[in-house]
Amino acid sequence: MSPGRSARAPEAKPTKQQQVYDVIRERILGGAYSPGFRVVIDALAAEFGVSALPVREAIRRLEAEGLVVYRANAGAQVAPADPGLFEDELTVVAVLEGYVTALAAPHLEAADLDQLRKKTDEMVAAMERMDALSFGRHNQEFHEIVYAHCPNQALVDMVHEVGRRLDAIRRTVFTHIPYRGAKSIAEHRELIDLLARGARPDRIEAAARAHKLGTVESFRAWRREHGDERSAMS
Repeated sequence: MSPGRSARAPEAKPTKQQQVYDVIRERILGGAYSPGFRVVIDALAAEFGVSALPVREAIRRLEAEGLVVYRANAGAQVAPADPGLFEDELTVVAVLEGYVTALAAPHLEAADLDQLRKKTDEMVAAMERMDALSFGRHNQEFHEIVYAHCPNQALVDMVHEVGRRLDAIRRTVFTHIPYRGAKSIAEHRELIDLLARGARPDRIEAAARAHKLGTVESFRAWRREHGDERSAMS
């Protein structure tokens, strides 16, 4: 080894508590543990072959994140999905995505803009045949093209993390999350135009943020109309 150079320290092996935490958290966000699911310490300790202590510590971390709550006579449970929390998370996504889009803008080439137009056209086709699932999928693919060109990966990871929490709420709680159809498509086209013209970063950021905040306003209107309607667990 050359003088002045030190060997890279080996990566520390995750602790038992970290391993348990990672698995339980993934199960909650992935939908395997739905809201109200009882997180039984003894059963998890037996599953992972550890004592109750690292499981209890992992659950405390999840409780601090708001993913787990303690109920009297029931113990630890996956937290219920709160419509108010959903709205808050949508607002966080709006702020983050605005900045992500502004950072990605200089790195988007003509071929990338063509892909954004294609995904928007696919959203139009899905809307015309009233296919909400395809509409949502193409919408997500549109934004993923932008994310892929953002040089700040930590920021993109944050957007994805909040998005996963939103997906968990959509999947387990609400009978219907509104999408804005033609309005959303028009905003996509406006954003593409700004990107193609090399608009100022602040204009691009404001347009991308307003696009997501439009979803927040749509959700608020839906809540006013339907109250805190929740779907029955199947």
